[in-house]
Amino acid sequence: MIAIIDYGVGNLRSVEKAIEAVGAEAAVTSDPALIREAARLVLPGVGAFGECAARLRESGMDQLVLEAAEQRKHVLGLCVGLQLMFDEGHEFGVHQGLGLMHGRVVRFPEQGPRVPQIGWNQIERAREHPILAGIDDGTYFYFVHSYYVEADDPADIIGTTEYGIQYPSICGRGSISGVQFHPEKSQDAGLKLLANFAAVA
Repeated sequence: MIAIIDYGVGNLRSVEKAIEAVGAEAAVTSDPALIREAARLVLPGVGAFGECAARLRESGMDQLVLEAAEQRKHVLGLCVGLQLMFDEGHEFGVHQGLGLMHGRVVRFPEQGPRVPQIGWNQIERAREHPILAGIDDGTYFYFVHSYYVEADDPADIIGTTEYGIQYPSICGRGSISGVQFHPEKSQDAGLKLLANFAAVA
């Protein structure tokens, strides 16, 4: 079973429906026992980094994610969920993240395309990873964000996207991975990525 962590942010039902559409069992839950029993976790996130980080801590779900990572369970971060996996977010101040990967979350440069980035954009593979199995370079996914990850370790970067700058849009280390886009809104490509996550050994 894949547990979609409910800590009070985002439309989690659409994520649940997308995972069920690829034949996997999913449940939106804030029950620590269910989260601990789950084979895999999805960490969603919508809105500002600081608010998401605060709600994750207040709910105690941050410790469950860290515990899962320590046990080498597969965890997938979506949108701000990816950003929370890094050390800190620089959105309306500086806020602490989970520190599962090293780096920071910063705003797109003022000189460049319109911010936020809203709509379809392409990903390019930086290295091979199971969640990208059967997904070609240049595949389009659906993005909505004003901030992006600056990863300290290039080895944590799985895929990149061009939006004025080239930035990491898929990251991972060990059993932890995350995507800046919304796979549940990305039609067939998003479903393929979620199917890969559900099947990764």
